[in-house]
Amino acid sequence: MSNPFFNHPVLNSPYEYPSRHWELDDSGQPTQKIIESRRPAQFITPIPRPRHQKGAPKQDDLLFDDLSSQDQQYIHTAIINGVRQEIDRWRELPLSQWRVTPETARLLQHWRHHNYSSIRPFFCQVEAVETAIWLTEVAPQIGKTGQKYLDHLANANAEANPELMRLALKVSTSIKRWLPPTSRAL
Repeated sequence: MSNPFFNHPVLNSPYEYPSRHWELDDSGQPTQKIIESRRPAQFITPIPRPRHQKGAPKQDDLLFDDLSSQDQQYIHTAIINGVRQEIDRWRELPLSQWRVTPETARLLQHWRHHNYSSIRPFFCQVEAVETAIWLTEVAPQIGKTGQKYLDHLANANAEANPELMRLALKVSTSIKRWLPPTSRAL
């Protein structure tokens, strides 16, 4: 039996904005349907379907009991999806409306529009840098919209690291897949 999801799991180029994804059902299983949009951020752990099962399969929720408290509830996906939307809108603005320093504008133009002849950055790498730039240079200038995300980060830092502001961005790439075979031992 042919399974398009497993036969062709990667739908997007690592160098372009992710424009489609495989739909997953409530239990984290592929429905064999391609959705023409970026997959929203969410916590899922695809679990292989058992060969024999009784009743409808259910994907268990990830619990963050050790991380969350009544004072601080982790709502990662809402924040991640919100920041992604803001950066998508910002990315579409003309250069004159970027609200960044001239040095940052030159770097962004290079990363977004340079005609690379060899190694070039993956989209997720550029997006991680864009996120750091947006949070540090743009969000403080755009009023309530930016302040909402800055306040969330400040509150999370105050709870976890009083007097030490930190920001970490996760970049997930499969560099091994794109290296020549002689470099894959790295």
